[in-house]
Amino acid sequence: MEQALESARFFVEIATIISIFGISFSVILLLYRVVFGPSNPDRIMAVDGLGVNVMGLAGLIAILLVTNHLNDVILLIGILLFIGTIALTKFEEKGVIIDRDMD
Repeated sequence: MEQALESARFFVEIATIISIFGISFSVILLLYRVVFGPSNPDRIMAVDGLGVNVMGLAGLIAILLVTNHLNDVILLIGILLFIGTIALTKFEEKGVIIDRDMD
């Protein structure tokens, strides 16, 4: 039984490391899209995808470290990502983030 648990732990570590490399490659591609994107909506979507990838990286690191202390960090990143994406799209659409009535 111990040998089965050790082999399962080994395969989980290998799969996690491979996933970290894959997500890191995706982060590099998204950073390219953020810097050299053809339009602002493309840049906004790339920032959104970048945040999702950072959440995934934090989750994979939590798996490698065998801890659940990063769950709060992942939730915080998700909340800030949602608010930031809404603010950026509103700014792109209207030119302002907070509407002020002039009446």
